[in-house]
Amino acid sequence: MPYTKITSALLVQIIDAVGSSNVFTDEESLANYAHDETEDLKYYPEVVVKPLDTASISALLKLCSENHIPVTPRGGGTGLSGAALPVYGGVLLSMEKFKAIIDIDTENLQATVEPGVITEEFINAVGEHGLLYPVDPSSKGSCFIGGNVAHCSGGPRVVKYGTIREYILNLEVVLPTGEVIWTGANTLKYSSGYNLTQLMIGSEGTLSVVTKIVTKLIPKPAQSVLMLASFTENEAACAAVSAIFRAGITPSALEFMERKGVAWVIEHDDIKFDLKDGVNAFLLIEFDGDDMDVMFNDCEKTNMVLEQYNCTDVLLADTAGQKEELWRMRRTMAESVKSNSVYKEEDTVVPRAALPKLINGIKEIGGRYGFESVCYGHAGDGNLHINIIKAGMSDEDWKNKLKDGITEIFELTADLGGTISGEHGIGLVQKDFMSIKYSEIHLNLMRSIKNVFDPAGILNPGKIFNAV
Repeated sequence: MPYTKITSALLVQIIDAVGSSNVFTDEESLANYAHDETEDLKYYPEVVVKPLDTASISALLKLCSENHIPVTPRGGGTGLSGAALPVYGGVLLSMEKFKAIIDIDTENLQATVEPGVITEEFINAVGEHGLLYPVDPSSKGSCFIGGNVAHCSGGPRVVKYGTIREYILNLEVVLPTGEVIWTGANTLKYSSGYNLTQLMIGSEGTLSVVTKIVTKLIPKPAQSVLMLASFTENEAACAAVSAIFRAGITPSALEFMERKGVAWVIEHDDIKFDLKDGVNAFLLIEFDGDDMDVMFNDCEKTNMVLEQYNCTDVLLADTAGQKEELWRMRRTMAESVKSNSVYKEEDTVVPRAALPKLINGIKEIGGRYGFESVCYGHAGDGNLHINIIKAGMSDEDWKNKLKDGITEIFELTADLGGTISGEHGIGLVQKDFMSIKYSEIHLNLMRSIKNVFDPAGILNPGKIFNAV
């Protein structure tokens, strides 16, 4: 059934639902919300809506469900899977005005926050109370916490503290038909039927619109130590990752970076770093805690492991400024790669010990298809971001053959016990690859869940799997 175009009469009803000052149909607004950070894709909405409260979203979704108008929820627009692209036009629902930190409960170590709060601002706010919200994606300075929930975002410190799933206790959501519910309870334990909170996390705005978020917090570590280890080979660096954990060591972050990515960051962001000849891979290893002696002991044990994998050099960051510069090098890598070449980014994850086989396979597949790759990511949890670079690949091959190469990468990932996205989500650009990992039975269960929540199929259609 085709979706309904927004007529002048329907536009009046949308304005009645959310207020005239929160509805935009001008060309500039439509263009601004036609894209996110996913490659160069653009899909124009018919109208942009920026509601102020839950009641307005409820009225809007009820109207759109009754009239079969597609609605695409959007957070900060930093996504890389195309989940915020309004591929069927309709209403682009921006959550940018939901930006209140409602409560920081220092007694129960919880906070209640609206989804339009920038993640780094929330981290800093709870940090002023000596608390930590450890979910910190590379885009933390611009992404929204609601978008993090929608995509089950991670970041460098997942390796010690866990993904966002460990920190979301309860959600207020608006269902596609307009009803408002809380999904769970503000408790550390939950064994009361199906866990709808966990179902919403990672659902990419296809099941509901999140309007309030209750998070768990933990005490903030007082200190951190940062090491940068250099290697001559990617495989050796990747093999060292699993060995560190097998030695009983748990860093707070463990990141992999390939030489070309570091070189492009140095060029793009004017970072001062001595990139030595013969060094082709790096591990950025962080420890945090309250006891410096314990952390330095972990550094020494880590050094012993690194030596077994032909590590050529270990730099221990001496100052807060040096630590910040090394982290900036890692966090700006995606932007630097994007500025240097036509590219596609994939987000694979495998068991840690399989990382050497994964990166070997990526390079071998690239050699056969004619593309290059720059790899980096959260090696401590097996999450490798693969930036596929067009390089000398012809326009025709890039258009017609690249998908076959990506398919082989995902098949390798699945064969190694992994899956096709660790934290970026499926969205629009990965949905054609879902059958590599999941059977038709599995996919039909997902489609059935979607149909229960959204019988009209209006909420973020065409994401994760095709609209039905």
